Amino acid sequence: MNRTQPALRHALRIAAAAAVTSAAALAALPAHAQAAHEATLKEIQGAVGKVPDFIRQYPPAVLPGTWAAYKGLNGPDSAIPPKYKALISLAVAAQIPCAYCIAQDTASARQAGASEREISEAVTVAAMTRHWSTIFYGMQVDLAQFKRDFAGEK
Repeated sequence: MNRTQPALRHALRIAAAAAVTSAAALAALPAHAQAAHEATLKEIQGAVGKVPDFIRQYPPAVLPGTWAAYKGLNGPDSAIPPKYKALISLAVAAQIPCAYCIAQDTASARQAGASEREISEAVTVAAMTRHWSTIFYGMQVDLAQFKRDFAGEK
């Protein structure tokens, strides 16, 4: 027996189950929600050039709202420029940690014009924040006193 056959059968079973689950979830949606889901997929296709696999796995009922929130936060009315947003997200991703986010945020930061030094500093700032947080919590530094010392509070 070929060793790849059991693995292939397993992968095909998983793919079939995912397709059935996806179809069942979409079929359970009211017609207007199905239409909104399909319109969202088309919009993502137009914006990204494809519909990433993880988007197809996202629950159909919430995808339109999630996409709208993403567009609102990353649209032309955003107060934070794309480069800074990508650097912030990269710094957070490094702390979570999220390898998926790190890959995407690094690429987004570069695409938005961030230099390798800016990328490195963003991650290092996140590391320093984690470092000091560990010290403050571990030493049980009094928050009210800390605020008086550094935040200008009385």
